[in-house]
Amino acid sequence: MKATTAIGIALACVLIALGALMEGTQLTALINIPASLFVFGGTFGAVMAGTSFERVKAIPRLYQIAIKGEEPDPVERIELMTRLADTARREGLLALEAELEQIPDRFTRKGVQMVVDGTDPEVVREVLEIEIEALETRHADARRVFEKAAGFAPTMGILGTVLGLVHVLQNLDDPGSLGPAISSAFIATLFGVGSANVVFFPVANRLKELTDAEVRLRIMTVDAVLAVLEGENPRVLREKLASFLPPELAEAAQGAASAAPGRAAPTSAAATPAAEPVAA
Repeated sequence: MKATTAIGIALACVLIALGALMEGTQLTALINIPASLFVFGGTFGAVMAGTSFERVKAIPRLYQIAIKGEEPDPVERIELMTRLADTARREGLLALEAELEQIPDRFTRKGVQMVVDGTDPEVVREVLEIEIEALETRHADARRVFEKAAGFAPTMGILGTVLGLVHVLQNLDDPGSLGPAISSAFIATLFGVGSANVVFFPVANRLKELTDAEVRLRIMTVDAVLAVLEGENPRVLREKLASFLPPELAEAAQGAASAAPGRAAPTSAAATPAAEPVAA
C-alpha cells in the first residue's frame, strides 16, 4: 500500500489522542501556540543551521516521497532483463540498441547501452557499482534532515518546558494558576517527543526502506546486465534473478515464465521501477 506511512502516522496520532481522552485529558489543552513555536520553530531553525538550504527546500518533496513512494517491482525488472537476454541471444547484442528507448529506468538503460557499445564486463560492473554507491550517499544525505529533526525535537521540547517552568516559578504567589501553567509547560515536551517518534523517525525509516529496495533492485540489475553481455540463457537468467526475491515474488516470476514457454515473457515498455525514490 503506497499510503502506509501516512496511515501509520495518522493511526498513531488517533490512538494517542484516544488514550489521552480515556485518561481524562482535554484535547483542547494541546492547542498551545508557544509550545508549537518552541518545538517546531526551534527544530526547523536547528536543522537549517546544520544543513544546506537545498536540503531544507527538499523537505516537502521528501515528505511526499515517503508518503506516496512505491517500492519498485523486481518481477517487472526480471521480465525486462529476460526479454533483453532473449533478444541478444537470437539477434545479437547490437539488436539491443533498438530496445533502449523502451527502457524507462535510466540505470538499466545505461547498463544496456554499455553492453551495446561492447564495454568490457569488469568496466560495466565498476561503473554501475559506483553509481549504486553514489545513490546510497545522496539518499543518506537527504534522509539525514529527518534524523536531525528527530534528534533536535525532544531537546527543543525540554527547552520549552524549562522556560515554562521558569514562568511558573515567577508566579508562585498565585497558587490557583500553578496547575494550568505546569500543564502548559509540559505540552512542549509532549510535542517534541511525539513529533520525533511519530513523524520524523518514521519518515526517515521509510525513506531508508525505499533506498534499500532501490539498491537491491540495482544490484540485481547489474548481474542481469552482465549476464546479457555474456550471452546467458534467458531461462537460466530468470532462475538466477528469481533467487534475489522472497518466495512469493519468486513464484510470481516463475509463473510469468510458464505463461510464455520457450522464450521470455513479454513486458510492456513501462517496466517501471524507475527513478530514485529519494533525491537530494
